[in-house]
Amino acid sequence: MAVDEENSTPVSRMASTDEEKHPHGYDTPDHFAGLSVQTTPPGVPPEEGLGGWLCVAGSFSALLATFGFLNAMGVFQNTYATSILRTYTHFDIGWIFAFQLAAMWIPGPLFGRIIDSYGPVPVLWPCSILCVFSLCMTSLSDKYYQIFLSQGVGFGIGAGGVFTVATVCTGQWFVKRRGLAVGITTAGSSFGGVIFPIFFYHVQEDVGFHGAVRYTALFIGILLFISCCLIKSRLPKKKWNSKLPWLDVSLFKNPAFALYTAGSFFVMWGLFGPFDFLLYMGRKRGFSYPMAVYLVSILNASSILGRILPPHLGDRYGYFNVQTLVTFLSGLTIAALWIPFNYVWSHAGLIVFAVAYGFFSGGFIGLLMPCVAKAGTIETLGVRFGTFQPVMGLSTLTGLPIMGQILNTQRTTNFIGLQSFAMASILVGSLLTAAATVMLRRSRGTPFV
Repeated sequence: MAVDEENSTPVSRMASTDEEKHPHGYDTPDHFAGLSVQTTPPGVPPEEGLGGWLCVAGSFSALLATFGFLNAMGVFQNTYATSILRTYTHFDIGWIFAFQLAAMWIPGPLFGRIIDSYGPVPVLWPCSILCVFSLCMTSLSDKYYQIFLSQGVGFGIGAGGVFTVATVCTGQWFVKRRGLAVGITTAGSSFGGVIFPIFFYHVQEDVGFHGAVRYTALFIGILLFISCCLIKSRLPKKKWNSKLPWLDVSLFKNPAFALYTAGSFFVMWGLFGPFDFLLYMGRKRGFSYPMAVYLVSILNASSILGRILPPHLGDRYGYFNVQTLVTFLSGLTIAALWIPFNYVWSHAGLIVFAVAYGFFSGGFIGLLMPCVAKAGTIETLGVRFGTFQPVMGLSTLTGLPIMGQILNTQRTTNFIGLQSFAMASILVGSLLTAAATVMLRRSRGTPFV
């Protein structure tokens, strides 16, 4: 297999040899066995080890502070809709959080290229500072455009940089147990989704909304400082290659990758509906405000296990196999456990839904990028990530505003339209993911994909 030695990384050179031995894919169990300490090039630390687990700890803290804060969007959605931005519709407010989510994905190719060429520091430190600065500016804001620019644009871009560093560096340190490592890392975002709603509610009771945002900025600053100290790159820096493409639409000629990307688009379109609107629905269905806040925390607490266990099972039984299952069950959970409680009021029912949906949706998030890695060869891994990420950005950018507008048309009291949109998009995505799984099984001649 011909490899451009000048532009390839040590990992790609290791992978090319193994792919000739294992034609069904670079990340089969046999391939993982081949990427051992003995094949590690000189100057590259061995896989896992102390450096790897310190990187996981730092990445956990990074996602706790960024994606975890975004998972508490329901608290802000309710606060803005009922006080500071009460003259604006859910459609308008939804754009703030939609842009935050999109900014986690769209700049990924740029941040990834910088990490490859210069290491994590030029991305991690400035983006961490931007996150804290943006929340400080949010604490001084009382108009829509100010909140959108500070919390939506500023924090979103900063969080996107931190997110990219955490996932890329963790992936460099782990091969055999990459699913477990990435699962632990992404569990940080769910842990943040447990902490931040409760933290913000109690602090807001004492010092008000803007004071609570300032304390949150301090808390996030401490977490990100820890991340900056612990996250290190495993691979050596490589020369900036201006000829390397940022994205490559020809990768969609691979049917499995094309189907998986389309499926993930539909899933992400509806996935964050419960995270954003469950608290608001709870208030409309008679929950006290503290109990409604705890509903968001319960959703994210269940997601912690979901982001660790399914990826760990994916290491053994195949990422695509497990991803297809948890994606379908996420949509089924909305149909069976959320939609009925639009008509039958039940505190216990919404809590059960939060537990079930948190677990299955967490599994989808935890397996999202390992499946991208498995959908092709390692030589195209970087550009494949760069091609996949903008599609996810477009999905998250439009999903929440669409659901907010659906809720507006039903006078913000009937949630069936919003729920049906989320359910349908996730189920369509699960079918496309299942099709990609079948194609990979046939092309690689193994059921473990």
